[in-house]
Amino acid sequence: MSLVVLKCGGAVARESADTILQLADAGHDVCVVHGAGPQISEEMERFGIPVEFIGGRRVTTKAGLAVVRSSFAAVNRALCSALGTRAVGLFGDEIGLHAVQIPALGHVGDPLPSRPRAVVEALASGHIPVVAPLGVGPLNVNADDAAAALAVGLEADRLLFLTDVAGVLHDGSVLASIGAGDADRLLGNGTFDGGIVPKLRAAVIAVRNGVRTEIGETAVVA
Repeated sequence: MSLVVLKCGGAVARESADTILQLADAGHDVCVVHGAGPQISEEMERFGIPVEFIGGRRVTTKAGLAVVRSSFAAVNRALCSALGTRAVGLFGDEIGLHAVQIPALGHVGDPLPSRPRAVVEALASGHIPVVAPLGVGPLNVNADDAAAALAVGLEADRLLFLTDVAGVLHDGSVLASIGAGDADRLLGNGTFDGGIVPKLRAAVIAVRNGVRTEIGETAVVA
């Protein structure tokens, strides 16, 4: 039996339930990490909080952090409801997802490889842990980074990013695969921007730690 860490973006969280359940029904252990990007931005705008990203990660003030938590909670509830009784909703800051604060981004952290007991126990009992990516602090953690940190810490067999795009787009085409070295180079020279940046960065970390990783239809290889 293999362990799959699956990250789904806030834009596709509810739609991801079928894929998650298919993996679980096929006999895989599945740990889910979800984002809430569109929901957070909408709520921040509603409360008059500036929406700002640096390197694909959200600048998060103290006021913004409250919006982040409430938006994560809403997505977590909806996704757990769609998955049914097997789902166990968890918040990273409550279960020991540790992160190193990035002062330039405010209440934001880089997650460390983690093996939270609550996740391990949920998997052992046949449940599907559904993790909201907050770090101990609390700190807002990019969901892509959190998924990679959990995949490495849990020694997962596979890390799968489900997104609202087909995969990694380069020169007008979706790549079948991309090497970690090429990803580093293209990230470094600014070829990519927006949400694919943290996904590729996280994928490179995962594959270099032995986790088979895919972003949609694109395999990221060491």
